[in-house]
Amino acid sequence: MLKKIFLIFSLVVFVSSGIWPQEFGFGFGFGDDENGQAGDAVGGAGSSALSGVNKAVSVSASGEVSASLVGYFEDFSDGADSVQFGNIFSGKLNFNAQTAYAEGVINLKLTTTEKPVIIDEAYLKAFFGNFEISAGLRKIIWGKADSFGPLDVINPLDSSQIFTEMADNTSLMGVRIPRPLIHASFRFGQFSKIEGLFVPNFEPTRFSKEGKWAPAGSDMALTMEELLPPGITVNFSFTEPDTTALDYAQAGLRFTTTIGSSDIGIQYYFGRLFQPAVKISVTPVTMTEFNFNADYNYNRYHQIGLDYAQDLFGFNIRAEVAANITEDLKGDDGAVYNPSIAWSFGFDRDLFWGINLNLQVNENIRLMNDKTGSDNYFGNDFDIESGLPVTATQLTATLFKKFLRDELELRASVVWGIEDNDCAIIPALIWTKDDFKAALSAGFFAGDSKGQLGQYKDNNFLKASLTYTF
Repeated sequence: MLKKIFLIFSLVVFVSSGIWPQEFGFGFGFGDDENGQAGDAVGGAGSSALSGVNKAVSVSASGEVSASLVGYFEDFSDGADSVQFGNIFSGKLNFNAQTAYAEGVINLKLTTTEKPVIIDEAYLKAFFGNFEISAGLRKIIWGKADSFGPLDVINPLDSSQIFTEMADNTSLMGVRIPRPLIHASFRFGQFSKIEGLFVPNFEPTRFSKEGKWAPAGSDMALTMEELLPPGITVNFSFTEPDTTALDYAQAGLRFTTTIGSSDIGIQYYFGRLFQPAVKISVTPVTMTEFNFNADYNYNRYHQIGLDYAQDLFGFNIRAEVAANITEDLKGDDGAVYNPSIAWSFGFDRDLFWGINLNLQVNENIRLMNDKTGSDNYFGNDFDIESGLPVTATQLTATLFKKFLRDELELRASVVWGIEDNDCAIIPALIWTKDDFKAALSAGFFAGDSKGQLGQYKDNNFLKASLTYTF
């Protein structure tokens, strides 16, 4: 595996530098942007580290080595033989090769699992003046929200890692799943850009199927068996679609500009909802035996969205709004999610005594809710959205203060599901000295056990981590 990666990177350097340039400038610099995407902040030929030496190639490398322990309070109460700390070691290696005309990036994740080396990103980018095009495995964020806004539609998430990653990291790029795509952008004027992308296949949000972070009710067969009366037999079958076909391709366009002190964006996206839908069919075999089939699918939808950001009266404001238009235009198709309006509003601001507040509210409003069917699995009008609130609103707030020449940070985050009446509270104490970071953090869940957050109230955890960035 490592030989293959080395050969790929060698090829990137070869292609990026042209056919073995006569002048070979080899700079070995360290450092990447805050999202861990080495060199991605480079805008084009004009910003090349080697402008004026068009044939020279600049190669840089960066990385991270981490050791962390995650323990669950429920396991501690069950005794030492129940405590497992998971994979203690993790790491990152980021490689970047660039000329004035091209850039190659390979970012790797290192783990102690069955796949010790995972390609997190790998892509080539070419610059043609104000136009640039890239292709490969990438993570791209659209929209201006701090944490998973409605316009952030390109990369699905690994939901099993969100809270333990959130405990001691401000960036959640690590839980985003990279996608193979082609991306192009054109800059005009001083502050305007239009970009488009094409994703040839689809991957949904990644859920754990078992273990602590498996969502409640994810095992439909087990849920059904708990509801069945004595003497009834059900033969379960489940159908999953092949999302690697071209029928699952996605595409989008986005325009951004600056007017005065306001940053504005508008986008269109045609894709698939990350959350699976399901069509239920029940066929009687005898009076006491039934065949039960759940046909999972990922609904097509069109999204039209707007975003806005501005520094106003000391508030760094960000807002997004999107219309998600599915194929269920009447609202009565139980196997398709209804159209919806989604929005987010947030800001960050320095308060008093050096305390900073970052606040964001996300909400999804289901349209034509009165047309949804029932929640009876055995009924002909079973609807996946039946019984759910018309709105789904989540508030995320983070307070932090730094001490000791900004080396020590005390932080607390709260995620509150308003309709579900549940929450997650994540405090952290983080010490940073140059490139070294030590963190002690925790996660606590409370509220309705049927809520998105309350379902994890047995997952209260404590995390200790050490990280060296180079």
